[in-house]
Amino acid sequence: MPLELQQEMDGKLLAVRLTGTLQKDDYKHFLPTVERAIQKHGKLRILVEMHDFHGWALGALWEDIKFDVKHYKDIERLAMVGDKKWEQRMATFCKPFTTATIKYFPQGQSAEAKAWITAE
Repeated sequence: MPLELQQEMDGKLLAVRLTGTLQKDDYKHFLPTVERAIQKHGKLRILVEMHDFHGWALGALWEDIKFDVKHYKDIERLAMVGDKKWEQRMATFCKPFTTATIKYFPQGQSAEAKAWITAE
């Protein structure tokens, strides 16, 4: 499955692992969990780790954009871990779509990303 999701910090932190290419149907599993976490906590923190990630199919990209617009103010921090230049640029691309503090970490710095995303 291209999208794996784990909840931590009683659901306030969502750890997302992306591999392969995201499809529109992947969001059917992701969105209800996010919606419930937002209802419970208000603002969330999201840690995204990309491993051999190839991006989004067209329908999935549209789902992602709709999610970003709807939850513009619901994400407090977003940490992104990846190994490709375009993934690093994606962190910059996301900034206009959220009020979250966004930080990119190179592959191999998952522990640093986790420490940053969970820090008070």
